[in-house]
Amino acid sequence: MTLTEVKKNTEQRMQKSIEALKADLAKVRTGRAHVGILDHVQVDYYGNPTQLSQVANVTLIDARTIGVQPWEKKMVAVIEKAIRDSDLGLNPATQGDLIRVPTPPLTEERRKEFVKLVKTEGEDAKIAIRNIRRDANEAYKKMLKDKTCSEDDERRAQDDVQKLTDRFVSEVDKLISEKEKELLTV
Repeated sequence: MTLTEVKKNTEQRMQKSIEALKADLAKVRTGRAHVGILDHVQVDYYGNPTQLSQVANVTLIDARTIGVQPWEKKMVAVIEKAIRDSDLGLNPATQGDLIRVPTPPLTEERRKEFVKLVKTEGEDAKIAIRNIRRDANEAYKKMLKDKTCSEDDERRAQDDVQKLTDRFVSEVDKLISEKEKELLTV
């Protein structure tokens, strides 16, 4: 592996950490309805645990209500039970073959809990990015030891990886502060 391949691989892995953080932050609800909240709800579909999005159409009805339209009429009660039993604290109501899922407004205490959760997610992402930096630096040291690169090249490569790390850590900070602001906005 060359120096540039290690750097490219490192950047790709760091970008994946950012994408994973964005996915985790999307799951944290902010009092507004968001169809992503129901992404992890599993429904018993003929004996198989299946994602809700694979047995129903999930849409936003308004700013605080999610609509779930099952593709099969007999799935209405099963889907409603799955949403109610999930740890999301949602209380769905059925109207014919449409399930309305109102998202309750967040209390101040709950908002602060979510901010702590978001900060923890951000710290985990930073740790992952630093671990990727460590792996890259170890690869560079191994190249130096195997005499496949010079000391100057190794030092330059480590500086580049540090700049990458700083860039991605600042991106994590930016994402966390945006989510925090979104959570604390009433």
